[in-house]
Amino acid sequence: MSKYITVNPKVMCGKPCFRGTRIPVYIVLGLMANGATADDVLRDYPDLTKQHIRAALRYATELAREEVGAL
Repeated sequence: MSKYITVNPKVMCGKPCFRGTRIPVYIVLGLMANGATADDVLRDYPDLTKQHIRAALRYATELAREEVGAL
């Protein structure tokens, strides 16, 4: 999927996770959507880097670009 994000059906039920971890991307996106800063996330998840956070934001951007039905 990317250098930082992977999907494996055997890890976290196939949810996108940061490569080499069991940390789902949605955790980081949820924290940031609720006001956490990148530094807050990195403090709570020391295995991640700023590049992981950027990858999560790029991933969310790509998902938002996909065509979906009416909300």
